[in-house]
Amino acid sequence: MGKLVFSFLVLMAFINLSLAETPEEKGLKIAQDSRERTRGYIGDESDMKMILIDAHGVETVREMQGKVLEVTGDGTRSLSIFLTPKDVKGTKMLTWNHPDTDDDQWLFLPSLRRVKRISSSNKSSSFMGSEFSYEDLGSQEVEKYNYKWLRDDKVDGEDCWVLERIPKKDSGYSKQTIYLSKKYNNPLKVDYYDRRAELLKTAMFSGHQEFPVGNKKFWMASKIHIKNIQTQKQSIFTWEKRKLGVKFSQKDFDTKSLE
Repeated sequence: MGKLVFSFLVLMAFINLSLAETPEEKGLKIAQDSRERTRGYIGDESDMKMILIDAHGVETVREMQGKVLEVTGDGTRSLSIFLTPKDVKGTKMLTWNHPDTDDDQWLFLPSLRRVKRISSSNKSSSFMGSEFSYEDLGSQEVEKYNYKWLRDDKVDGEDCWVLERIPKKDSGYSKQTIYLSKKYNNPLKVDYYDRRAELLKTAMFSGHQEFPVGNKKFWMASKIHIKNIQTQKQSIFTWEKRKLGVKFSQKDFDTKSLE
């Protein structure tokens, strides 16, 4: 009997080992589950501020309006309109996110009265002088990355999964390390590494607020603070008067609407 019990335990241990998830499988599953939980908010509308802080601590504040639309069978459409100061007033940024293909992005410059398409080669460039790149404003779709679970951890007392994600296509980053909140299903922190695999910048997400839409509840950060480790510059995005469940028309996110 003792030998039978021992053989059974060995067999079960072997089965459990063979069924255990790899770090890559676990990381992908966490990312996919998080995406499913954050779907279904329909539309997002808010007032926004972008604060630019140079290496000497001098601040520049820009006010914006933001709109986001979920698109069935595709990614999202987002539109940002600059309201102040005067030198950027009327500038508009339109992004069409796609899960499997390159995103489409356009920038309307009122001083030139024309729409400029952002090419894929410029996606790593700074957005309006901030520490956010055009790539940061584009798609974060799961399909565009290879994932790996690194460990469980805490950020400011909040439990999170720590995931590494590596872009499958050309990117301004070699990899990103994401501290994904188990409560909010949103990042608490993201470390961005440049193409030389050196830490470039760190983004901290805070002020999460809960928004009910239908039978679901969504958590959204009201502040993102990015610090560029290499240049010492900083950028802060904040959201106010935010509404979820807003029903927009796709025409509101057409390139013709930019002009």
